[in-house]
Amino acid sequence: MRRIAIASISALLVAGAARADEPIALRDMGSFHVGGRLVEISGKPVKDVTFSPGGVPAKVDPNGIYQVEQMYVQYFLPQNEKGAYPLLLWHGGGLTGVTYETTPDGREGWLNYFLRKGWAVYNSDAVERGRAGWAMYPDIFKGEPVFLTRSNPFDRFRIGDGPNSYDPDPAKRKVLPGNQFPVEAYDDFVKQNVPRWTTTDDATIAAYIAELDRVGPSIILFHSQAGSFGFKVAQARPDKVKALIAIEPAGVGDAARAGVLKGIPTLIVYGDYIEQDSRWPKIRANGIAFADAIRAAGGSVDVVDLPKVGIKGNSHLVMMDKNNLEVAGLIQRWLKGKGLTK
Repeated sequence: MRRIAIASISALLVAGAARADEPIALRDMGSFHVGGRLVEISGKPVKDVTFSPGGVPAKVDPNGIYQVEQMYVQYFLPQNEKGAYPLLLWHGGGLTGVTYETTPDGREGWLNYFLRKGWAVYNSDAVERGRAGWAMYPDIFKGEPVFLTRSNPFDRFRIGDGPNSYDPDPAKRKVLPGNQFPVEAYDDFVKQNVPRWTTTDDATIAAYIAELDRVGPSIILFHSQAGSFGFKVAQARPDKVKALIAIEPAGVGDAARAGVLKGIPTLIVYGDYIEQDSRWPKIRANGIAFADAIRAAGGSVDVVDLPKVGIKGNSHLVMMDKNNLEVAGLIQRWLKGKGLTK
C-alpha cells in the first residue's frame, strides 16, 4: 500500500475549501465499479451517427448485449486507521456521492471529516447516477427519469419558508428562520442535482449488496432515498453490517423482518422544521414506527431529533448545512460509544 500526502490529493478532497490544521494522510485510494447485469436488446434499427462535427458518419447497431445497473465506488483508506470497520456513504435521490464531499459553499464535508477521524471511507454513485452510468429507457430502465427544476429542492428540502419561497433573485428568497443551509451557495448546490428513476430500486439494492460483499463487514451511513436501501441491504446481509446511521431516511426496510436488524446498533437522525412541513411528519412517523419494530424485536435504535439536543436549524441536507461538522461530531461520538472505534 502506498502513502499519499494531502498535497497530492487536495484537488480531490478539499478543493476550494478551508483546510483543517491536520493534514490527511492516506495509505491508499482508488475506485471500482461493482454489481450490474447483462441485458440483450434486439429489434432496433441501425443508425448513421456523426460523433464529431464535420466527421464521417459511422453505422451504430444498437442491437446486442449491454452492461447495465452497475455502481461506482471511490475509496479513501487513512494511514492511521481508527475505525473498526469501513464506513460506506450512500446518497439520496437525485444526488450522487458529491453529497458527502466539499459543501456547496466550500467547507469540509463529511467524507473529509470521517477520514480525519481515521475511518476508511467508501463513497458511491448509485445505479443510474453520476459515474455509475445510464442505460436505455424504457427498454432497460423502465419509465423515464425525473428531472428537478432549480426551485424544487428549495422548498422540498426544508430550506425555503413554505411554498413559492424560491425566487430567481437570491435577495428575494424566503428562508426558514435560523436555517443552517448555506443559502448563498444554493445555486451551486443545484448544479450537483442529477436525473433519477423511480423504478430502479431493486437494481440499486442489488448493487449495494454487491458493494458490501466486496468490501466486507462495514458501517453504512445513508441519506433520504437511501433509507430503504440501507435497511433492506442490512436485512439481506445482517452478518456484514456492523452499524446503521440513517440521516433523515425517506424510506424504511421490510417491517415484517425488522427483527433481522436486532443485532445491529442503529442511529436515526432528523433535522429541524419537520412539524411545519407538509410531508415530513408522515415520513418521520414511518421511520419511528420502523425503529419501534426493531426495538420490539430486541434491537437497539437511537433516534436523535437535532433540535431536542440543541442543534438547531438543520435542513434535509444535514451534511451540507453550516453546522454539518457539529452533527458529524455527534455521529462520531455515537460510533465511539458503541465500541466501533479502535
